[in-house]
Amino acid sequence: MCVNPKLKLLKFIGLLSAVACLSATTHAEASKGALQRLPDWLNAHVGAGSGEIAPKVLERARALYLEQISQGKVRNACYFAMDATRPNDLTDGPSGGRFYIICEGEQSFQAISSGHGGGRNLPGGANFTNGRQCAKNFGNALNSNLTAGGAYLTSEIKTSFKGYYSVSPKQDAFLTRSFVQFDGIGETANARQRAIGGHASALVSGICMMKNPNSPFADRDGYVPRGKLTTYAGGRSDGCTSWSPSETPQVLSVVKDNPTTLYIYPESKDIAAVSQAVAAGQSPSRLGLYWNPSCLQEIGTPKFWAKETLEPIIAKYGQDHPAPPPRPVPICKGSP
Repeated sequence: MCVNPKLKLLKFIGLLSAVACLSATTHAEASKGALQRLPDWLNAHVGAGSGEIAPKVLERARALYLEQISQGKVRNACYFAMDATRPNDLTDGPSGGRFYIICEGEQSFQAISSGHGGGRNLPGGANFTNGRQCAKNFGNALNSNLTAGGAYLTSEIKTSFKGYYSVSPKQDAFLTRSFVQFDGIGETANARQRAIGGHASALVSGICMMKNPNSPFADRDGYVPRGKLTTYAGGRSDGCTSWSPSETPQVLSVVKDNPTTLYIYPESKDIAAVSQAVAAGQSPSRLGLYWNPSCLQEIGTPKFWAKETLEPIIAKYGQDHPAPPPRPVPICKGSP
């Protein structure tokens, strides 16, 4: 359905007017007010069901967005949120996702799929791996492959060639993947150093080098990488936010040349509070704390790995287990 541009502008001006009320308040007051002043259409999407967003997640995502709008750092009419405590389950279809695109001017809300950081297992060091469905471990350490909750701003988009793959016995296609860089705020400030951003959950695996001198991606010897296309919507990432290939173009269109905010829940303070409640045998929800109940039941107790703690462990493991020297990529069968 088309939206009258004048009506869209009036709605967005109405949103901006709320910013003036928030600019003089504390962050806590702004966060609380962001939920109290929800328009009816958006409030209808708040809840714990499929395709809905938890109150705490929306409250913080909206407060971050309005704060950045008031400071002039963002002009986008849409903003993002992610609930990394929810199951990474697509059995309910795309509407069962946990990454949210919220455009208040257009009164649109959408939940799409998103992966969480898989973590790593360092024998003799530490095991901070995550299962496919629910994330137990979170952190902001370099090379940890963990999701770090908190505030982000989207930045530049870089597109890179990943390789060729077969679409039929006589036809190949190639994959290029766009990466949206995130700039973190506060605890996530090292996002750029960690190469944290968002991209499609697709790659070309099992690479060999195929002779194709006419390709614009060919190296100086006329070879290009070729392998098998692998998609992993609902899977795990190396700490980035990954979207299904079919939904990624929509996300990219929202932030192309127009940065916006992304709030990822939970932060370290949330993880600590929930962990303490579980350790004390108390119900987090009864204490006013939020964690998706099905995932909490699966993981037991969540844990945040601070970079100050984890980075020395990762560095020592790297020193004790140096990577083997790189091997040349094999030539594909049939290529000269």
